[in-house]
Amino acid sequence: MNIDPAEYWSQINQDGSIERWGRRARRKMAVWNLAILVARALKRGLDIVGSLGALIAFSPIFLMTALLIKLEDRGPIFFCQKRVGTGGRHFGMWKFRSMIVNADKVKDQLLAANQHGQSGVTFKMKNDPRVTKVGKWIRKLSIDEFPQFYNVLIGEMSLVGPRPPVPREVAEYKSLHLRRLRVKPGITCLWQIGGRAEIDFEGQVRLDLQYIRSSNVFFDIVILLKTLPAVLFGKGAY
Repeated sequence: MNIDPAEYWSQINQDGSIERWGRRARRKMAVWNLAILVARALKRGLDIVGSLGALIAFSPIFLMTALLIKLEDRGPIFFCQKRVGTGGRHFGMWKFRSMIVNADKVKDQLLAANQHGQSGVTFKMKNDPRVTKVGKWIRKLSIDEFPQFYNVLIGEMSLVGPRPPVPREVAEYKSLHLRRLRVKPGITCLWQIGGRAEIDFEGQVRLDLQYIRSSNVFFDIVILLKTLPAVLFGKGAY
């Protein structure tokens, strides 16, 4: 038996099936959109409260670190580096300066010693000669990252998220790697609590994508709680 498609859809429209399906679909979409907005609001709220609290609580450490850096070589206290954030947007990420003033110029001479390989996207090196005496200790305890709480407070970063790469690294990204840029970068994430610099670039990407798939405010809190012992023991930090 042949049924005219136009007649078939006309009959369905008459009994309201399509309209009911459309209403259900719109309700589900509205609920989904609301859930996304609530999740974003909770994450942003955690970022504001956490970063502001950290800036206040760690202010004595800020002052002591700034004094030690200045006394060692009279150079700048802070270092602002261009990083790539959500959707490929560039921003200035703040750190306490832990290297000599001309560290970027010296870097090209050290590429052969890159622990992640000479062709690696990221550069990591144990006993990096560019690191100052004060820098060695503040990197070990991640104190050099503390100024990034300001980046979090103004909304450029999050407490938890993939670490923001430098533009040079992004220029070498493959399509899989670019997925890291779908969310706001963070101060800490899964590979920071799982080995830090000891994890190669592909391992970092794998963990970052795992975080993006599982991201929620409760997962963020768990990562933040695990970050403290990772920082205190200094595993993989150099």
